[in-house]
Amino acid sequence: MGISNVSSNLLNNNIVNNEQQIFNSIKESGSQKTQLKKVGQEFETVFITKMLEQAEKTIDKKGGIFGEESKYVDTFKGYVYGEVSRQWASNPHTSIGLASAIYKQMEKYVSD
Repeated sequence: MGISNVSSNLLNNNIVNNEQQIFNSIKESGSQKTQLKKVGQEFETVFITKMLEQAEKTIDKKGGIFGEESKYVDTFKGYVYGEVSRQWASNPHTSIGLASAIYKQMEKYVSD
């Protein structure tokens, strides 16, 4: 097993742990309405992240600031897109409204 395989496994484990931490924080956040609000924000975060990843595919990467493409650069960009998306979705001034639409649609199905 080479160093690149070990590094790849560590990166994958870190991603899984981060997602598990988000899930645990939602689960432990109290009332079902609070959990629903956080789930809506997380869904909007995933949606925005995917949108940014697709938009990035349209960019000419030749001579870009990240240099040559590699799995490490892709992982780094994934973290950046995820965090930017999380900040974007959690701010009422920059949110695209998906989280609030989910909350309004689903709140009648959860107890307080």
